[in-house]
Amino acid sequence: MSEIPAKATESEDPSDGARGGGAVDAAAAVEPRDPAGGPLWQSSPPGSIYDYIKVASFSLGPDGLVDQWSLRAERLFGIPAERAVGMDPIEAFVAADLRERGQRKMAEILDGREWTGVIPFRLPDAERTEGLAEVYVMPTTTEDGEQGAVCIIVDARTLRSIETDLAASQAIFGQSPFGFLLIDTDLRVRRANERFASTFGGTPADHRGRTVHNYLESPEAERVTATLRRVLETGQSITDMHITGFVPGSDERRHWSVNLYRVHSGTGRPIGIAWLGTDITARRAAAREAAAARRNLALLNEAGARIGNSLDLETTARELLDVVVPGFCDLATVDLYQGLLAGDETPPGLPDGSAELRRVAFASAVSDAPLPGGHAPVEVGAVHHFSFNSAFADALRTARPRHISAEDGGLIQSTLAVPMVAHDTVVGLAQFSRTKGSEPFGERDRALAVELAARAAVCIDNARLYRREHERALILQRSLLPPGDPEASGLDIACRYLPGNAATGRPSEVGGDWFDVIELPGHRTALVVGDVMGRGLRAAVAMGELRTAVRTLAQLDLEPAEVLAQLDEIARGLGAPGGVQQATRAARRPREADLSEVYLATCVYAVYDSVTRRCTFANAGHLPPVLVEPGEPALMLDVPPGMPLGVGGEPFEEVEVELPEGALLALYTDGLVESRDHPLDEGLQAFVGALTDPADPSPDHHPSATALRADTHRNLEDVCDHVLNTLDTHHGEDDIALLMARVQGLPADSVGDWTLPREPRSVGRAREYARAQLLSWDLEPLVDTTELLVSELVTNALRYGEGEIRLRLLLDRTLVCEVWDSGLVQPRRRRARDTDEGGRGLQLVGMLSAAWGSRRTPRGKTVWFELPLPGGEGGVTDPAEALLSLF
Repeated sequence: MSEIPAKATESEDPSDGARGGGAVDAAAAVEPRDPAGGPLWQSSPPGSIYDYIKVASFSLGPDGLVDQWSLRAERLFGIPAERAVGMDPIEAFVAADLRERGQRKMAEILDGREWTGVIPFRLPDAERTEGLAEVYVMPTTTEDGEQGAVCIIVDARTLRSIETDLAASQAIFGQSPFGFLLIDTDLRVRRANERFASTFGGTPADHRGRTVHNYLESPEAERVTATLRRVLETGQSITDMHITGFVPGSDERRHWSVNLYRVHSGTGRPIGIAWLGTDITARRAAAREAAAARRNLALLNEAGARIGNSLDLETTARELLDVVVPGFCDLATVDLYQGLLAGDETPPGLPDGSAELRRVAFASAVSDAPLPGGHAPVEVGAVHHFSFNSAFADALRTARPRHISAEDGGLIQSTLAVPMVAHDTVVGLAQFSRTKGSEPFGERDRALAVELAARAAVCIDNARLYRREHERALILQRSLLPPGDPEASGLDIACRYLPGNAATGRPSEVGGDWFDVIELPGHRTALVVGDVMGRGLRAAVAMGELRTAVRTLAQLDLEPAEVLAQLDEIARGLGAPGGVQQATRAARRPREADLSEVYLATCVYAVYDSVTRRCTFANAGHLPPVLVEPGEPALMLDVPPGMPLGVGGEPFEEVEVELPEGALLALYTDGLVESRDHPLDEGLQAFVGALTDPADPSPDHHPSATALRADTHRNLEDVCDHVLNTLDTHHGEDDIALLMARVQGLPADSVGDWTLPREPRSVGRAREYARAQLLSWDLEPLVDTTELLVSELVTNALRYGEGEIRLRLLLDRTLVCEVWDSGLVQPRRRRARDTDEGGRGLQLVGMLSAAWGSRRTPRGKTVWFELPLPGGEGGVTDPAEALLSLF
């Protein structure tokens, strides 16, 4: 055999023949290399096309029979060498209908002709197992000079499949829209496609032999190299690895998504790495824009939920900063016009933007960061103004945001000065700053900052309006309450009024709680505590109307139950346009009732008589009064509650209680004892307990009446403070009204009381009683006036009254004279004509007294007058001058 089969056999399989081994050893010393740099001779599997193509060889002797059979032939045909040697290949592998033609071709080959062709074949031991082979027949000459042949057979179907795969691979590699690289085991580019070359310049051949360091900068190149080495060693694929770099001729940073997988030969040996990359710069930018949009929407949603929960200017400003730091910026401040905080009707923003502002809030996500806003730092709470030429003043002046660039050497990279505009009015300035290292503000950030500032500005303006209305309502409410410490005959008074915001420390609408102390004739006092249901300005106004009505009804000297009945009618008429009559018709027709607003109120009304120390109570749905007798525990008086004012249809009951000297009476509203966290009964018991043990020491000595009254008043103030401090955990957000009265009845020696028969001599006797009593009280300056007025009242009682006559003189802070008879006709004052001989008595009473009047009693009427004591603020009119002025 010639050397050709030996070479072919050696290249096909190291096991086919041993004659090639010397050639390999001899070539190893020279070690020629291929153009790519690899050795031509190697002992490892070649990794060539023969790993994929089935190639076999055998030789034919002069007789046309097989005389040599390679191992690859055994694997291809499945016939061992001992059986194949001596076999006629035409008879064994060619179908019967082709054997004649095959014999002719064999004869030509043995005559020394080469032949190449494609022939079908079958395996002799398998049914219907056919193949298609490309046959290369080369004539040879034996040592004896006889003709033979060497046959090389290739599986044509496998070859056609490889040709198809190569064509498809070439099409994919060349026409792929992605950058395609084939990287060898030395991590060098073995092949690049046109797409990759168009991105990084040159032709695909120019990139052969390069590494990732030729395309990427450190440390990105080291990271990618380590990843390539890991893929080559482990065989684990990498999907969507992001790489950042630059392309030649551009300073724009580009981003790529790369997929890596290891490539193997037909025998499974790794031969390199496939690199498939696509430019995702635009997609990444779009994703960042979408993420920024989502972040901004989330920020706006958070702002809508968190800003404006409190109707307080400073709190609203801090809520804005809680939203933007650090989600939007690193530092932020809010400056509001000083006039806005001072409660001006309109913020005094000057046209040049340099009006005084106060810094109300500051937030920072960076420690030791400077306060933005000009060259000089501005602390929170400080009043300042921006210079006319500053960007901040320009933003306030034009109501447009300004972007302020970074200063050299400073920590702040960029700042947005955004005016806070609400209802076309600039209320302040918000500043958002980002430090170096953060992304500078862009147009989208500017729009977001304007939106956030606008939302906060509307909430701040609402807080400003609320503060203004709240202060007005408080002023109205306080103007309707008794000024200072009320005074009453036979009572020491102490009172407390706490609006809801003062009681809880949180902003709250004003309520309709009120109390009042009304002096009545005869040294009697009306004590009133009420509560209009609801809150706000309307409740305060309704409270004012009811309080005024109570004062008016009290001056008519009506019984407590009758006062509440009249108040009920008034409350029912408050919400109806036509008053009480319209409210009554609406109550009968529910559809009309829906059109009217219902005002409900609770009220307790008590009248105390300092002479008898008896107190008459009437209650309209209010909490019961509390009484503390000396040396006894506090108790709630059993006063029928009745229905609230405004409900109508139910009468009110009265309860009369005799109060011992030194007893303490407490009237209050539900804000003192009611809370969301505690039941009402618990609050009432706590109130009763606080009054039972007021921690109020008693004086050891016995001072005079005036000193005792002052000392007791001081102690009563201490009791009020003790109650409020004790119940601090029990009350809620409602207003608190507390009225306390300590009983000090009029002493017996301060009362003169006489019964006169119904006869003319009683007039003179009444004058004598009055003179004697006044002289015993050292009130000689009042004797003449008192005698004259007593004479007039007793004369009228004899002339127009009925039954016996009762005269009573009362001395306290003033002198009061009362004349009682059983007649029901009330005296009426009229102006007498010049020619009339009478009719001037009541005119004279009105001129000489400080006050006079009449009231009904259970069994008649009482006519009274009042005189100021000598040395007081009011003087006594000379009776002679008064008489002369009548004519």
